[in-house]
Amino acid sequence: MTRLSAATLSQLGTDVARPGYDRSAITAGIVHIGVGGFHRAHQAVAIDRLLTLGLAQEWGICGVGLLEGDRRMKQIFDEQDCLYTVVVKHADGKREPSVIGSIVQYLFAPDDPTAVIEKMASPDIRIVSLTITEGGYNFDRVTGEFVASTPTVAADLVAGSIPVSAFGFVTEALRLRRERGIPPFTVQSCDNIQGNGDMAQRMFTSFARIKDPDLADWISETVRFPNAMVDRITPVTSAEDITATAELIGLDDGWPVVCEPFFQWVIEDDFPLGRPPYERAGAQMVTDVEPYEYMKLRLLNASHQGLCYFGYLSGYRFAHEATRDPAISSFLTRYMDREATPTLHPVPGIDLGAYKAMLIERFSNPEVRDTLARLCAESSDRIPKWLVPVIRDQLRTGGEIDCSAAIVASWARYDEGIDEQGEAITVVDPLRDELMAIAATQRENPLAFLENTQLFGDLAENKRFAAAYLAALNSLIENGAHATVASYAASPTELVL
Repeated sequence: MTRLSAATLSQLGTDVARPGYDRSAITAGIVHIGVGGFHRAHQAVAIDRLLTLGLAQEWGICGVGLLEGDRRMKQIFDEQDCLYTVVVKHADGKREPSVIGSIVQYLFAPDDPTAVIEKMASPDIRIVSLTITEGGYNFDRVTGEFVASTPTVAADLVAGSIPVSAFGFVTEALRLRRERGIPPFTVQSCDNIQGNGDMAQRMFTSFARIKDPDLADWISETVRFPNAMVDRITPVTSAEDITATAELIGLDDGWPVVCEPFFQWVIEDDFPLGRPPYERAGAQMVTDVEPYEYMKLRLLNASHQGLCYFGYLSGYRFAHEATRDPAISSFLTRYMDREATPTLHPVPGIDLGAYKAMLIERFSNPEVRDTLARLCAESSDRIPKWLVPVIRDQLRTGGEIDCSAAIVASWARYDEGIDEQGEAITVVDPLRDELMAIAATQRENPLAFLENTQLFGDLAENKRFAAAYLAALNSLIENGAHATVASYAASPTELVL
């Protein structure tokens, strides 16, 4: 089959959206580090929308790959002129394909690090954005401090070294801009981290502080790191998705992206050198992102944790299968209404009742085929940040904590590594060995998992929470996951909207 490229756009099916703008007239104003599926279904789509409206011609994207694993993206983008397909999967089975043209250049740093640095140092670049995952910010999970001993970071801290990490590239580009009298670009984190801009500021400034204290002072004084909340479920592209996309558009796309219809982006409006008119692409520009972050992390992300372990242990393998089980959906509703919602700040412009109902609808979308295994992964990075704050707020105010305790217990049961059919569970977590070893002892010491102070602090010492946790864990062991989750079902008359 013919490959998607600028020369073959005319061969697309008539129902496939494609760039109607002149890509040759677009200049890059954004460098984006970490061109994965989420970026291509989110920020790049937003810029494409603006270009389609005749806006943002100076805000094209230059993608950057830092890792050896990004070489495949470089090869595909070279073959496809940086074009790719986003396929929106609707719950009714409808597929909505669009070819996206907002990425106008892609640089592979291992082959030419100087080109990447010079690109970011160019006056044309006014934003450097990031999707480098939570782990890419290189902070200690306990202290929150910058970890300078990570091999790539340590290598970049050596005087005269050629950068390999995001810290090295961004800091060196900022150094050149200061040296050349060019105002600094804005660093825009697009990662799913609470206070992502604040986190980026602390970590990049900490790196610079070790490398060049004077530069660190300049960064602290002049560089802006706006916070943002991002949301769009974007599963990993499968081989089946690649085949289905080719059939849908009539051309071969080496790496399409699939996603849900929902799109949300809430951005702190702090861009000294200007920004694209993001609001014209569906984003909300605000002065304070925190209420929206609390809403998303404590309702969507924490509910994913309530869904995944109970769902997996009940025999389901996809999010939509588990959510369509009335016992599990009722459990999620009870958690959101009675435990998470009371901890939220007012969220301007958001109908929380409608938002929560939409979450259940999104989780239930059978076309997205989000796997429970994906949602179960990296739990030690997720539950302490998404669920434990809900627990602490509820304990402080005397609110309900039963569902939250049950979620923690379901994680502990999952980390035993054997499901209810006796099959092995592949636990994916940076603390995998440690957590599985602890979970292996909980039949004799039921509080063993909760006593991990690195993850839960002093929660094991709280009698009310410990009792709720033990009740849930005992039910999981004695009655099984499905019977346990069903026991928490909320009555519709008790819902809080």
